[in-house]
Amino acid sequence: MPYRLLTSLAVRLEGEIYLFDAGEGTQLGLKKARLGVRGLRLIGVSHLHADHCLGLPGILMLKAQMENPAPLTILGPPGIEEFVLQNQKIMEFFLNYPVRFIEWCEGSPELAYEDELVRILWNPLQHTRFCLGFRLEERERPGKFDPARAQAFRVPKGPLWGKLQRGESVTGETGAVITAQQVLGAPRRGRHVAYVVDTRPTKSIYRLSKDVDIAFIEGMFLPEDSHHAEAKGHMTVTDGARIARRAGANRAVLVHISPRYGVEELDSLEAAAKQQFSEATMGRELEIYVVPYAE
Repeated sequence: MPYRLLTSLAVRLEGEIYLFDAGEGTQLGLKKARLGVRGLRLIGVSHLHADHCLGLPGILMLKAQMENPAPLTILGPPGIEEFVLQNQKIMEFFLNYPVRFIEWCEGSPELAYEDELVRILWNPLQHTRFCLGFRLEERERPGKFDPARAQAFRVPKGPLWGKLQRGESVTGETGAVITAQQVLGAPRRGRHVAYVVDTRPTKSIYRLSKDVDIAFIEGMFLPEDSHHAEAKGHMTVTDGARIARRAGANRAVLVHISPRYGVEELDSLEAAAKQQFSEATMGRELEIYVVPYAE
């Protein structure tokens, strides 16, 4: 709509960007948010409806304008590779970087993708066509560093402490090798984020949203318009907020709002959501959500 961009979520971690959904004009949102595409490492596409995938060619072309662009991975439903490659063939746009496709298929493992920073899981949802929900999990971090233990092992304060904190082994003053495990506590959980849109209430949402730090979850309609949600394969704000609360999410951001509601109605949608979950808010365009560590 003229007053609201289509739904898309950019998760930024250590300068890398993991983007979920790319409807028409998503590259404009990336520019407005001053994120750009240099750090864009992965795009997860929920399904092949226009408002979730038509922005892919624009993003791919924008990335190709960079010098030495990094590789890109695209996760998505069956047909996502054909969709992208056919668009490239017809429009004859140039790509100067490799694109790796990972398509869901029957029997696909829950773990869709992993790198040195994150793991991404997926689960089918329940929409009018095949649709995926995603869960991004930051890798575990080393446990808390114990200076007293390091001193007991005769490791001098300074750069060697830093190496131990990064999980490396060092040689102490006595010549003994000290491992990180000897001076660190138990590994600490990373942050978890769920992205679930275009679905009726279904068990998969609970798995994707279980105990996440923040869940971006569909809240397309007011509860009084639930007949529209059921007919079109969507959820109301109360559905989304209730599921997030029951799944143990710390926070819920309700997104994918129906175009029937203007900006002036966001407060009404949020009030309905908060009746189910006090930590629920409505997603607003270009909003930034900082996700702290649990401790």
